[in-house]
Formats: sequence, structure tokens, C-alpha cells
Amino acid sequence: MKRLSIFVLLLSLLFCACSAEGDYTLSSPDGKVVAHITVDNGTTFSVDFDSKKILQPSAVALHLADGTVLGNGKVKRVTPFSVNETIATQFYFKNAIEDNYNALKVEFYDRSAIVFRAYNDGVVYRFETSRRKPFVVQNEVAAFDFGQPYNCWIAYNNLTGTKKDKYFTSFEHRYKSLPINEVDASRLAFTPLVVDVDGVKVVLAESDVESYPGMFIGNADSDCILDGTFAPVPSEVVVGGHNKLQGIVNARHDYIAKCEGERTFPWRIVLVADDERTLAASDIVYRLASPCRVEDTQWIAPGKVAWEWWNHWGLTDVDFEPGVNTATYKAYIDFASEYGIEYVILDEGWATKYNNDLLDIVPAIDMQAILDHAQSKGVGIILWAGYNAFNNDMERVCEHYSKMGVKGFKIDFMDRDDQPMSDFYYRAAQVCAANKLMVDFHGCAKPAGLNRTYPNVINFEAVFGLEQMKWSKPDVDMMEYDVTMPFIRMLAGPIDYTQGAMLNTIQGEYRPNNKRPMSQGTRCHQLAAYAVFFSPLSMLCDSPSNYRNNVECAKFIASVPTVWDETVVLDGKIGQYVVTARRSGEKWYIGGMTSWTPRTIDVDLSKLGIAAGTTVELFCDGKLATDNASSYVHNKFALPESQILTIDMAPGGGFMILL
Repeated sequence: MKRLSIFVLLLSLLFCACSAEGDYTLSSPDGKVVAHITVDNGTTFSVDFDSKKILQPSAVALHLADGTVLGNGKVKRVTPFSVNETIATQFYFKNAIEDNYNALKVEFYDRSAIVFRAYNDGVVYRFETSRRKPFVVQNEVAAFDFGQPYNCWIAYNNLTGTKKDKYFTSFEHRYKSLPINEVDASRLAFTPLVVDVDGVKVVLAESDVESYPGMFIGNADSDCILDGTFAPVPSEVVVGGHNKLQGIVNARHDYIAKCEGERTFPWRIVLVADDERTLAASDIVYRLASPCRVEDTQWIAPGKVAWEWWNHWGLTDVDFEPGVNTATYKAYIDFASEYGIEYVILDEGWATKYNNDLLDIVPAIDMQAILDHAQSKGVGIILWAGYNAFNNDMERVCEHYSKMGVKGFKIDFMDRDDQPMSDFYYRAAQVCAANKLMVDFHGCAKPAGLNRTYPNVINFEAVFGLEQMKWSKPDVDMMEYDVTMPFIRMLAGPIDYTQGAMLNTIQGEYRPNNKRPMSQGTRCHQLAAYAVFFSPLSMLCDSPSNYRNNVECAKFIASVPTVWDETVVLDGKIGQYVVTARRSGEKWYIGGMTSWTPRTIDVDLSKLGIAAGTTVELFCDGKLATDNASSYVHNKFALPESQILTIDMAPGGGFMILL
């Protein structure tokens, strides 16, 4: 507290009088990021970066159902303060985060406040309230005025505004690059999204979204202002959708949240970067999330998963009919044990269809026999669960399967992030943690820091992952997405992309195939995904039979860690290519990917502190990879004195390095 008091005393000299409305300036510790805050019959803020105006004055407010507008009242006091500390992480892509910022708390007489922070990588703000009684939020104003029609990368939600519920989305959509004023006025985009302000990349994102709807972004006026939009609370939800596992919203109230009197609201993030590489290693969402609420986390164990759904239970070397049956899962367990893979998942089909009862198991599955076999082989079992089935009887289901020895649930088909669904994410995380169960959310909202608060939430989908290759049209460009998403979606948190395909295709060769799916791009592009993509619970999506026919690649990807001590993005440009280095202990894994454009790049390893002469193990595209996507070369050699490796990537290619 003494240190904080000294910071307050020193920083107070930088601000105007704190007893009345006015203009305030808040600078980052390095002085490059500056927020200009105006409180005068409303609150606006703007952002400068390196003396350049990045964000024009933009309005912030919370409109309550009783007519009160938070952020529009009379100022009671303004308090500056500063923090410089280190956050120890759990199951993340670095083992520590520097939390260094200057802050300004604007308190109003209506028992509300807005807290602004200026980091070296951006400006964030959130509302706080200390009201005596519960209240209802009618709407939130979160406007981001860029002043000019700069180019942006956005992903629309899955439905247009003409559909019944425009807030229904699985958050799995590819990115479009277009000027801000050309954003489709009838659609909503989800965060994070990126705006290019004359070479400075600006990211809009959020963190700590608890008991509150997530933020969509729209531009109904086709101007240069991107507006936060929030799903109202549902008034009618019926069972329906995929196998009756979804909650379908038929109607919504005219408000977005019911709130307790004393609470904090989500962080609104304006991240700035003059080097887009930093986006792919940003920790700002995790940094702003609420601290861990799980006392004992020793039981949480990230790792690899042998997955059967993508490859359609595709065993070809067995004397029984593969499918949702005990023999198939025992075979997957044997494969996982043989290759050192920590988990096997039982995806959809093990529980009786349409019953929404996870204790009602199909006759072909002997769950106890599967769990006993898994335990004997040192392999954990994770169970898939549809939203309605899991939500119907969460406590009993978790207690039952935890006692049987299940290690976690993959929960699917939420497809919303309104306030009640936000409450579900937190409740599921808490109940699973109490029963020592990990969680992999699918069909879910993009992450917003929940994995810090409940580190048993080990993964999130909300990504246009490899499952799309089972049904996508041939003109879908997965290669461009793979080198766009790490700079945008992955900034929010882990992804369950489910890489690892062994049937690989060159451009123009891919076709959708549900039972024998394939990937776009080369074999080494798939290998590189295990370093480029961050997935603490990382799937091997192909069948054991295909992996046994590709032993060298299979054993390598099975050996790659899934959490990291350090991450450095060595090179990359949004939508073109990316090179990411991740360290676990004394080993560095470096993955590189390109779009359909072939590249020759120099990978400078001098930044990693590796001595010349260190053994380099390299998987790279073979000379034939332009015509045969599965072609690769695997070499070992000494790191040269220059510490620079020149590597050719084929169209849709990649490479993977182990130091």
C-alpha cells in the first residue's frame, strides 16, 4: 500500500483538479500511448500512439432501465494511480506476464465509476458500481470512432440481420478485409477485430465478461464509427437445434443485463501495435481477467487428445466395425498409450440421442469397461456433452462421471453469449472445477479471460477450425485463414482448431469428404500448427490407422508440448505468413506457415539465445510439395554461426523446427 500511495501522489501532479468535470490525460509507462478523457455531460475518450491520433473522441456510457445514464453524472473525485507487478500464469503460452500501467478512476455521485488504464500496448476501460440495490442495464454505449475509413479485418457472426435471432452464432467465421465504412450494416461482427490506422494495428477486444453479454461490433450508419452491440436477455428459449441440444431464443427482452448493485463490468480494450507480430503473442485479455478462483490446480493436466469424430472413427486395420462402440474406443486408447497421447475423447453419440440425459448411455458403449481400460493404459477419458444435456443436470452429471474417473467434458452447442449464457460458462467452469474436471468449450463464445479465472477451462473453439474441411466448398481458402487468425482470434485466448491431418492437398485438389476428410495445404503446414496455434488441450484429428502409416510425423506431433514458458513471434504479416517460436523448458519449437503464396524466408534464431552448433531438427516442405502436399523432408544438422535458416515454403506450406 505504501508503494501505491507514492504512485498516487506523484501521478496526481499530471492531472487536472479532481473535484469537477474536465479533461484528463493518461499516459502509458513508456509515454507512447496517451488517453485523453473528457467528462462533461457524458464521457468520451480518445487514444494517441507515438503522437499520432489513433482513436477520435469516443463515447462510453451505461443506460439503466430507470433512466440513469452512468458516465453522464456529476464527478465526485478523480484518482490517478499506477501498478507495476508480475502475474504468474497457469497453462498459458508464457510463464509470467508484466502488468504495468498508469490508471485513472473517475467516480461519480451516482455510485458509479469508470476506470481507465494506459498500458504500453493500449488503453482499456471498465465501469464499476457500488449501488445499494440491483439494477437493469438497458444498453451500453461503446463507440470506437476512427475518423477515417481505415481498413479492417472482421469476422461476421454466422447469420445476417434478416434471421430471427441475429445474436445466434458459433463464432466460427472467416475474416474479411474491407474499409470500416463498408462493414455490412445488416450484420454484426465479433471481437477481436483489427483496424489498420496508417500502419498501426488497433485491436478491439474485451476481457472479464462475467454475468454480462459479450460485445459484438456493428456499423449501422456506414460511417467510420464501430459501435459495440450487446445481445438482450432472452425472454423465451426453447429446446431445439442440433439433436435438440441447443437453446433456441424465440424472443428477447429490451434490456441486456440484470445486475447486482455492487459489481465490475467487462474491460473494453483498444490494443495498439506498430508491429503486427506482437498481436500473435498478446496477453492483454488474460492480463485483464479476474484472478484464479480454483484453490487447487495441481490436478489440471493439459495435453494431447486422440479424437475420433473428425476422421469418422476411421480405423482401417481392425477386425470389428469401427463406430461408437466399446471396441473402437479401446483401440483409440491403445493408440494413445502407444504414442504417449494423454487423452481420448468420446465425441457425440455415446449418450442416447434426443433424451438430453448424459446418464443414459447407448447400449454399444460400456463406459466402465472403457474407463478401466484407459486407466490400465495411463490414458484419460474426456466426454462430449451437448449444452441442454449438460445444463439440465450439471451437478449430478459432473459428480457421477468424476467419481467414475472421467477427466473432463467437451461442452458443445451453446452458440450464444448473452447474459444467461455468460452465467452458464462460469457456472459450468465452477461446477467442473469442484469435481476436478477440465472443460473444452465448443460451439461457444470467443474466450475473454475465463481460462485465467477458472484454469480448468482449458480450451475454446470459436474458430474456423479443421472440422470445416469435412463440409466446406472447394473455394474456401483455409490457408489464408490459418495465417490471419493467429493475429486476431488467438489474441483472445486458446483455440481448439483440431489440426493434425495426414491426407493433405495442394490448391485446387481439396474436396469436402465427411468420412475421409482432408486438409488444405501441406503436411508441414499441419505440423507447424502445433507451434503456431495455442491449444493447451490439443487434438490429433486423424485416425490411428493414418498415423500408423505416417509414424515419423505422428510421433513428432505427439511429443510437442501444449503449454509454454515463453513465446516469440519471429515474423509474420496478417493474411500472408507467420513464424512463431515457443519454448518449453530448454527446448524451442518454431512453426512457420504461409498462405497459398509460396515463400522463401530467413528465420533468424539469434533472438532465442541458442548457441551456434545446437542440433536443429527440421521438418520442411519437400521439393515435390507443390504437386504432392504430403511431401516433406526431415533433417537434423548443426545451427550455423549466423543462426539464420533459409527455408522454402510451398504454396499452403509450412515448417516445424525443434531446437
